[in-house]
This record gives sequence, structure tokens and C-alpha cells, in this order.
Amino acid sequence: MAARTDTTTLPRGDRIPPRPGMDIERPLPKQVEDVAPSSATPSDEPANANPRPLKKWRSPRAVLAALAVAAVAGGGYLYWDNSHRFETTDDAFIASRQFSIAPKVSGYIRSVPVTDNQRVVAGQVIARIDDRDYRTALAQAEAQVTAAEASIANIDAQIEVQKAQVVETQAQVANSKASVAFAVVQAKRYDNLARQGAIALQTAQQNDTALLQQQASLDTAKAGVTAAQRQISALIAQRGTAQANLAQALAQRDQAKLNLSYTTIVAAQAGRVTNLSGAVGQFVSAGTNISSFVPAEQTWVTANFKEIQLDRMRPGDAVTLRVDAYPERRLHGHVASLQAGSGTAFSLLPAENATGNYVKIVQRVPVKITIDKLPEDIVLGPGMSVSPIVRVDPRPSLYEAIRSVL
Repeated sequence: MAARTDTTTLPRGDRIPPRPGMDIERPLPKQVEDVAPSSATPSDEPANANPRPLKKWRSPRAVLAALAVAAVAGGGYLYWDNSHRFETTDDAFIASRQFSIAPKVSGYIRSVPVTDNQRVVAGQVIARIDDRDYRTALAQAEAQVTAAEASIANIDAQIEVQKAQVVETQAQVANSKASVAFAVVQAKRYDNLARQGAIALQTAQQNDTALLQQQASLDTAKAGVTAAQRQISALIAQRGTAQANLAQALAQRDQAKLNLSYTTIVAAQAGRVTNLSGAVGQFVSAGTNISSFVPAEQTWVTANFKEIQLDRMRPGDAVTLRVDAYPERRLHGHVASLQAGSGTAFSLLPAENATGNYVKIVQRVPVKITIDKLPEDIVLGPGMSVSPIVRVDPRPSLYEAIRSVL
């Protein structure tokens, strides 16, 4: 029969005697004494029992989470407080009053001293048309002006001659009046002598006939004065016609000068020449498009904001512009005006909401934004995308206050 193993409970801290092959330093597992619950009293507990230690600090993870929540809440408030003072949209583009350049006269292009996308100043030559035909037309018009002026001078000379004739006929009238007066006296005297029988009756009759002849001469002279005066009136009327011809000749000459000047096409204002199609040797008619032109001073931004973004937006509000083509540049401007109506109201086919089913959607309203100072080192053309940021509340935000202090 096998030997019985000793399982006697040893006091705390006692060690089992070492056995062969057994690690001396290995302690024997401690046995927990069985104590009856009914007989346990506070006085029975060991005197050296230690109470459970209390936690003096919270978990580091909880502290970090609380700090993270506070940081996110504070950052969110700063973001809301700052963004609440601005309105922005990505539906914005650069606009300009671009137009086409076309000649007013026809002819062959002689030279084109500009190239595509070149910046030009007011008065700079863009193209020249062969002007020989127009110089000839101008010379003809100037000759017609000279002929009209000569015609007027001729009529003026005739008027002066006619005035002299009037004076001459008036002298003839005076002479005829004197002759008539003498003939009257002479006829009376010879009539008295004939009645007295001092002279023959034939002599008296001859003096009466002479009186009648002198009166007829007087009437003829008076008629000559009237005719001469009427001739002056006719010459004055002819002079009016000549003056009208001169005015017409002057107008034709001025038109010829204008046509000659139109052969040189110049820029009406500063800007850029784009989409250049005119070439040397090309025949162009009046109104033929040879290039497009983008003015430099008449460039702005059209931003299509949602109608719910316009509550606090007013003309004069400051705007920061971010051009997609130049992401590192910031341009500044201000709100110029708000269109009186949505974009769809002025479209080719405006919306008709009085028929069919209606679904309400937020409308967009074009807002014109002018650029305070156009940069000269970059190109801003119609259609380029822009992101405007309009400051609708001029009061500084908390973020801006903190940033200004730091």
C-alpha cells in the first residue's frame, strides 16, 4: 500500500522541507484558512490587515478625451463665429464688356502691327487698310469744294456788276426826268406861241411829240432800274444754291476724310486684343470681324449667390477674391450692385411656375463685384472662375481678435 501523503496545514510563512530534486527557493502556495462566517468577529481579523487603497487620480484617457472635446467645441465655435460673418460661392466668373473690332470701310489689309493677347493702350494701331482709293476720293471731294467756292465768287461778282447797272439806270431815270421837265416847259411855251400865231402850228406839235418821247424814255429808265434790281434778287437766289452746293461738297470732303481715317483701325481704350483673325493681304468688308477686344478698365466679377445669402449683403461690402487660375493671389473689391431679379427671370426661356407641379428651389441672384485695383502682371479674362468671399458683418470675430493679439 502506498504511503500517505502529508497534507497537514502549516502555519503562514512556514516552508516545506526540501526534497530531492525540488527547487529550494520556490515558496509553497499559501493556504487560506477556513473561517466560519457565524463565528467571525472584528476582533478575529489579523491586526496587520491593510485596507484597499483609494484612487487619487482619474484615468489619463478620460482627461485626454475631455480636453479633445473642449478643443473641438472651442474650435467649432471659433469657426462658426468667423464664418457667420462671411458669404461665399463658387458660382462666380470674371465678366467684361468685350466686343468685336471691325473696319468701317472695305479694302485690303496692309499691315497688322499687333498679335494675339497683346495688351494695347488707347489710340494704338491694330490694323491698316490700303488707303490709296480713299486718298483719291478725298482729292475729288476737295476739288468739288473748290469749284463750289469759285461758283459763289462768280455770283458775288455778278451781283456787284448788277448793282452798278442799277445805279446806272437810276442815273438814266434822273436824266429822263430832267428832259421830261424841260420838254413840258418847252411844249407849253410853244403852245402859247402857236395860239398867238407867232409860230407855225407844226412847230408846236413837234414840241408836244418831243415831250411824249421824253416821258417814254423816263418810263424805260424806270423799267431798267426795276429789271436790274430783280436781277440782283435772282443772283442772290443763285448764290444760295451755290452755297448749298458748297455745303454738300464740304460734307463729301469731310466724309472722304473720315473714310481715309477709317483705314487705320486703332484701339478706342486700353485692353487686350484677343482672337485676332485679320491678316495682311486679306480683303475685308465694312463690318467684318477681324479681332475681339477685352477692355482693361471694364472688368468685374459676376457672382451668383443664393437668395438666402443676400439678407445682410449690401452694396459697398468688402470682398476678397480668389481666382482659380492664380490660387496664391488674393484680390480685393467690393459689392457694386445686386441684380433686381433672379438669373432665370432674364434668361431666354424664363421659368413658368403657374402651370404643372411646382417644386420650390433656391434661386440664384447675380451680384456685381468690382475689383478695386486690377493687377497688371496677370491676365483676367471673361469666363475665368472666381471664389468671392463677401464680408457681410464688419465687426471682428473672436478668431480675428485672438489672431490680432497673437
